[in-house]
Amino acid sequence: MTFAGIEDRNAIAAEMPWEDRDVAKTLYGMLSNTTAKFPNHNAVSYQIFSGPKDKAETLTWKELHGRVTQAANLFRSLGVGEKDVVAYVLPNCNETTITLLGGAVAGIVSPINPLLDAEQIGAILREVGASVVVTLRPFPKTDVAQKTAEAVRLAPKVHTVLEVDLVRYLTPPKSWIVPLVRPKGMVNNQAKYLSFNAEIAKQNTSLNFEDVQEDRVACYFHTGGTTGMPKVAQHKYSGLIYNGWLGHRLLFSEEDNIMCPLPLFHVFACHVILMAAVASGAHVVFPTPQGYRGDGVFDNFWKLIERWKITFIITVPTAISAKMQRPIDADVSTVKTAFSGSAPLPLELFRRFEKATGITLIEGYGLTEATCLVSCNPPDGVKKVGSIGVAFPYSDVRIIKGTADGPVDADVDEIGEICVSNPGVFAGHTYVEEEKNKDLFYHGKYLRTGDLGRIDNDGYIWITGRAKDLIIRGGHNIDPAEIEEALLGHEAVAFAGAIGQPDAHAGEVPCAFVELVDGANVTEEELLVFAREKVAERAAQPKHLKIMDELPKTAVGKIFKPDLRKDAITRVYNGSLEKAGCAARVTEVEDNKKRGLVAKVTMNGASHDDVGKVLSAYTRPWEPVS
Repeated sequence: MTFAGIEDRNAIAAEMPWEDRDVAKTLYGMLSNTTAKFPNHNAVSYQIFSGPKDKAETLTWKELHGRVTQAANLFRSLGVGEKDVVAYVLPNCNETTITLLGGAVAGIVSPINPLLDAEQIGAILREVGASVVVTLRPFPKTDVAQKTAEAVRLAPKVHTVLEVDLVRYLTPPKSWIVPLVRPKGMVNNQAKYLSFNAEIAKQNTSLNFEDVQEDRVACYFHTGGTTGMPKVAQHKYSGLIYNGWLGHRLLFSEEDNIMCPLPLFHVFACHVILMAAVASGAHVVFPTPQGYRGDGVFDNFWKLIERWKITFIITVPTAISAKMQRPIDADVSTVKTAFSGSAPLPLELFRRFEKATGITLIEGYGLTEATCLVSCNPPDGVKKVGSIGVAFPYSDVRIIKGTADGPVDADVDEIGEICVSNPGVFAGHTYVEEEKNKDLFYHGKYLRTGDLGRIDNDGYIWITGRAKDLIIRGGHNIDPAEIEEALLGHEAVAFAGAIGQPDAHAGEVPCAFVELVDGANVTEEELLVFAREKVAERAAQPKHLKIMDELPKTAVGKIFKPDLRKDAITRVYNGSLEKAGCAARVTEVEDNKKRGLVAKVTMNGASHDDVGKVLSAYTRPWEPVS
């Protein structure tokens, strides 16, 4: 059945309640069903380098099923039961896919962003109670092994570390050289270190334990988008299977090849794509350990599409912008659709992409806390550019406003908080830390996403901003997206991020940060003038603009706004201190879990009172560096 709009969505949901769907009860059941149907079809492919002729490793569904089974058996042999945790700190590779699936079959798997620092990784390991960790063996040009070793030392429950050696993906002479220059000097910790692949090879390819046919928590995913310190969300089998079913029913079949340069610690890659492949038998290609961040991926992107005969591209707005700076130098005629998520897509970027490629671009929406998928623009229907489309079958999306009299539904086109109830929402228990579930739901089941939005007359959902990203100028709410959209309309601008910078009178005022298109030549003042012309609301016009060589971004391409806020706090506070003739300076802005962003001030002989007289005018806290 096609998915052309709300009528199709409603017809699918009307076939039967979700609970009556003939879907697997467990992840292993879903994987086994697909393996039985398509044992010799390609399942996953990976290449460590981005060249269109570089070495790649492909696993069929039968091969992947066997290795997932061996991994699950290995984890069980190491004491991992249904409620125990296997964490992995890995870049993309086939072992990452195997660990994700095998960990969720044996117990609870916890993917961790390898770009985090050792202290953050250690904090997540402690919070989830991990006992086994899978990570890299030391490898040139990456400190993942070293950071993980230090993190494990900070997490005393971890008793075993399984190492993945990327050398096996190399060809001579690199495969000869890397072992000779491998980094040394690991941190001592309490864990026993073993080879992941050597230990897997000892295991049976049939499951050594019962795959109990019950729903349970299978994954812990930490959030780490644009708003600061990570939180850990719980995902059940039912959520994974719902995402897989959606992908199979609405988008993918066993004939599809999906290009996914997104990291396998993020729900977009793990649930939206990999689970959809597990449900449908589609083939997923993961290029380079860093995905879109990998060397040469953007330069070789269109040639990789041709190599793998890709039918679906998975992308995010920042990656789309980067692709538009490269010529389309290959045959991309096999591509049917590009799916964009993670952040709202600017209209100008949408037009540029479709004009240059001829590829249909679909925007969708999901979030970690909902086990991901919520809505998308219908692949075969009306696409309202800039919207996130219509809710998927069995997803109930409401726009709710908190009032003094309690939560109320917003009217058509009225802005409120986007709230979601669907089979992926673990109502009441979204986060591992129970305290963080307080006030997270309306009416006991509608997850409060923290995204502001509206639903139009046709039932299409529009994101208008993040509740935490709103710029509040003297009590007046300003949506940063309005500023960002305006700046992205300038031909020299590749990326834009708007935040509220501290202001002594209004609390905060808008400021903007931009990254330019390669080779572009424009001044900050010229862009400020452009923004003032394009942003109609005077209060929303940015008061400061900074051009950066590269905007800080998360691993999935979102602009990382805490770093922009740190930059603005440092600039504004130091400017005020200098103007007041005070020698003290902000030397760091710390992301404090309880207090938010705190300016750390080196006193340079100034008194506490002198600094306080200057900085007490601002709402953001400060403290002297001891």
